[in-house]
Amino acid sequence: MNYLRFTQYAYLLAGILFAIDAFVKWKAQESFTISAIFAAVCIFLFFFRRKFAKKFDEHNKKP
Repeated sequence: MNYLRFTQYAYLLAGILFAIDAFVKWKAQESFTISAIFAAVCIFLFFFRRKFAKKFDEHNKKP
């Protein structure tokens, strides 16, 4: 289950890429709302998975 620690960073990477895409589209005066929504969701999922992983680790440490 150690792979779950790395999937949270995949969400962060995707969020950054969508945020860059939204910024480029915003500067070009194109529709950027979908990219911005995906960026926000991915960044939210990063923090959610991070919190969940910490809770999971604490639960496993208890005897």
